[in-house]
Amino acid sequence: MAFDRIITIVLDSIGIGEAPDAAKYHDTGADTLGHIGDYFAGKLSLPNLQAIGLGNIDRPTPIAGVKPLGSPSGYFGKMAEISAGKDSMDGHWEMMGLPVTEPLGYFPNGFPEDLIKQIEEFSGRHVILNKPYSGTEAIKDYGEEQLKTGDLIVYTSGDSVLQIAAQTDVIPLEELYRICRYVRSITIDAPYRIGRVIARPYVGTDPTTFTRTSDRHDYTLKPDKPTDLDRLQGAGVPTYGIGKINDIFSGQGLDDGVHTVSNVDGMNQTIAAVKSDRKGFIFTNLVDFDAMYGHRRNAQGDGDALMTFDHQLGDLLTVLRREDLLMITADHGNDPTFRGTDHTREFVPLLAYSKALAGNGDLGIRSPFSDLGATILDNFGVTGNQVGQSFLSLLR
Repeated sequence: MAFDRIITIVLDSIGIGEAPDAAKYHDTGADTLGHIGDYFAGKLSLPNLQAIGLGNIDRPTPIAGVKPLGSPSGYFGKMAEISAGKDSMDGHWEMMGLPVTEPLGYFPNGFPEDLIKQIEEFSGRHVILNKPYSGTEAIKDYGEEQLKTGDLIVYTSGDSVLQIAAQTDVIPLEELYRICRYVRSITIDAPYRIGRVIARPYVGTDPTTFTRTSDRHDYTLKPDKPTDLDRLQGAGVPTYGIGKINDIFSGQGLDDGVHTVSNVDGMNQTIAAVKSDRKGFIFTNLVDFDAMYGHRRNAQGDGDALMTFDHQLGDLLTVLRREDLLMITADHGNDPTFRGTDHTREFVPLLAYSKALAGNGDLGIRSPFSDLGATILDNFGVTGNQVGQSFLSLLR
């Protein structure tokens, strides 16, 4: 059947076990969901995700607390990425039919002096730090220096990102955004080709009170080819982004969208959109799993956030209409028990549910992530680029 609306929710960084090429990324053994389950020792309670098939996804060992069901109400599987990186941009673009096959710029030893000099000359501010660093540790260790000097805290990670942290009493938010827009403009092409420039505002007066705010803004490379969002939009199918979706695609292919301040806000916005008369494609990213817990290696927080999401998922399932299709997935892993602070190369879960469908269907292993976008296009009768294969016929 064809659905009037498709709602896709990306649980940012909630992987489901090491990908086939995990060793290439030094991520052998990573398992975000499995290790969160182990941490909670069977007390990870996700009844709504379990009901639609999370526990039925094929994996070497069950997720502790999330048992397989004899007849789940949804369809279940997992997806493997083919993009060169394991960042949010790579994952989301690949979902929408545009795998990132050209490696982006990575700077494990910090950014080149020429680039730092350009940032300093444009901003009129000195740059400090300039190396891979945890974002929360960066402001803890360098925030007081910034309060005294007004210097820019610039750092990176294992992904293709340049992040600038700024205490907003010292460096106002609009100034931070202006600097980040400039940095974005000079790092699009080689030799830099940085995937994302991220503004990281924070408040507080000392390391015990420094707190990042929800005014983060991602300045992502613009897709260099049409994505499935562009194809939907071109065919007159409404497209709506919730959370950082607009940032990830630089607004391309989206009719409109809404910024969110938390996972809870993101789900509230999704539920409101479903309750409304919106048609077409609703695309939600819930970033707290990644930004608040995965990178900070906080398994307790990750699991608590999953249980909060699951509760809100129950509310969403209640308001879904028979003509709606809900799909839940992730863009990469970020195992909160793994070494380091970076993303992990993992399979991602794939769940699909509709009140109009019988459920209890195994979608198997889908690769690339573009199978998801191909399914959305297939539903709306839009021609794709043949990168992914639709699994719409399996939803019956």
